[in-house]
Amino acid sequence: MTAVIKDVRLTPILIADPPLLLVGGVHQPYTPRLIVEVETDSGTVGLGETYGDRRYLERATELAPRLIGMPLAGINAIRLLGAQRASGDRLIDDNPLASGLRGALTTDKVRLSVLSAFEVAALDAHGRELGLPVHALLGGKVRDRVDYSGYLFYKWAEHPVPDAPVDEWGAALDPDGVVELARKFKAHGGFHSFKLKGGVFEPEAECAAVEALAVAFPGHPLRLDPNAGWSAETALKVAERLSGTVEYLEDPTARLTDLAELHRRTGIPLATNMVVTSVAEIKPAFDLDAVQVVLSDHHYWGGLLATRELAAICGAYGKGVSMHSNTHLGISLAAMTHVAATIAELDHACDTHYPWQAEEVITEPFEFHDGAIEVTDAPGLGIELDRDALARFHERWQRMPALRDRDDIAAMRVVRPDYQPPAGPKF
Repeated sequence: MTAVIKDVRLTPILIADPPLLLVGGVHQPYTPRLIVEVETDSGTVGLGETYGDRRYLERATELAPRLIGMPLAGINAIRLLGAQRASGDRLIDDNPLASGLRGALTTDKVRLSVLSAFEVAALDAHGRELGLPVHALLGGKVRDRVDYSGYLFYKWAEHPVPDAPVDEWGAALDPDGVVELARKFKAHGGFHSFKLKGGVFEPEAECAAVEALAVAFPGHPLRLDPNAGWSAETALKVAERLSGTVEYLEDPTARLTDLAELHRRTGIPLATNMVVTSVAEIKPAFDLDAVQVVLSDHHYWGGLLATRELAAICGAYGKGVSMHSNTHLGISLAAMTHVAATIAELDHACDTHYPWQAEEVITEPFEFHDGAIEVTDAPGLGIELDRDALARFHERWQRMPALRDRDDIAAMRVVRPDYQPPAGPKF
């Protein structure tokens, strides 16, 4: 008989984060995440992870009791939990700098981000009950390893506040610093491709950094992502300069018509995690040929099954597909790896912030070998929760209420009190 859900536990935490620079500011010393545990009537516990900001925690707290009594096999029912009609989907914030650099934030995106953690936790528990890996529950793997890209950021050497966490990566503020950082990433995990988070310095300087990477790592696919921080004119100049050097530009500018014109004029492939973030945004982008690679994210797409569905749509349109990343821990990396292993259409190395995270809530942190994670055949996600670490990070969340919402703008204002994020394109 199928096990049923008897309890759902939500634990908000704060985890250490390096001073990574991006178009809207800098990462704070600690960032919020939400850990979900789904327990069955037989005592099996499955794990999920998602954004931990207050609005996500509030929605999770509201929806979690509705899982009680649901069968583990009823994943579709979990996906529809608290479903809203399109007319009920309200805009929360249309500033992508304030919404995780993933386009306008709506009530439905928050709901889907929460449900993704519930779905992953239920799949993990179901796999443990059956003795099957999550990828088997998704139809079976088509690859034994999933490639990831070395995700480079411009960064400060340390946070400018007392008692902040430290990291071993050092500063990266110019082309030489970016190349040195890439060398450290190469030594860390053997990465075969690199992505640089741009939108921080003048586009000419960021182009020079990418060109320096091309010299230092010949044959390694390269990407540049300014998070829509460039005007259409700047994006065109960058595309013309880097055509043939990068495998794609990611979100070089924000408007679909500008992206379509940029691709038409230069032929350079364009990727996005900001202008295609929901089902309603797929057809307009594809009809204009404004996007050639969609970067899925199981968190805000609503889970692993939704990720597979998106990949199928991309395949039908002849579009490429890969994965976006935000600050995350091993539960999310395990989920990303399981679903990526099942997607035949996946044709670019996935993004991941994981090498940046010095703290972990699972007992055996992941290691990258030759730029990849091996796909486990262990039951569920194949990971175990470190309850001592979870308790420490939750205690930090309790005593640091000012950091319970990620705020890159506030973190930058510690150094530049008059800092104002760009209202439109930064360059």
